[in-house]
Amino acid sequence: MTQARRVPVEIAIRPARPADLDQVIGLIRALAEFERLPGPDGAAAARFHADFSADPPRFRLLVAEEGGECIAYALYFFTYSTFLARPSLYLEDLFVRPDRRSRGLGRALLERLARVAVESGCGRFEWTVLDWNERAQKFYRSLGARILSEWQVCRVDGEALVALGSGTAGARSDPSVSK
Repeated sequence: MTQARRVPVEIAIRPARPADLDQVIGLIRALAEFERLPGPDGAAAARFHADFSADPPRFRLLVAEEGGECIAYALYFFTYSTFLARPSLYLEDLFVRPDRRSRGLGRALLERLARVAVESGCGRFEWTVLDWNERAQKFYRSLGARILSEWQVCRVDGEALVALGSGTAGARSDPSVSK
């Protein structure tokens, strides 16, 4: 078993505050670049701010701060498992700045989230990992995570989401089913 790295004492892991959000947006843009995806534009950044401040908030956010600078974040929310009849904690994003990796921050964030899940009565803690990110997969397995290869992510977005929501997506297989 590998020895867990201790997060340096000058780094604080804490719930995000509104003043952190612009720095977090910068980290999200860095994550998007790493994942080879377009990052949030100005309108998305504005929605992010609004959703953080909504009542209730649409998501929760932890940051790792060093010297007044956010160097990592974890964005999560709660879902519900019908099979367990318990809430689940879903981790949407976990990102540590590349120059701050291998210092125990990812592990510390995941440990904090696992505590939140346990304290909230969750039956599971889940997230996804890109199939090509073998380093992350190895890390997650070292923490006891199982990668569920039998499950596939389904996504409907953009025009397809609008079409599905309006009942115009594809041909209906059963004409007796109404909207």
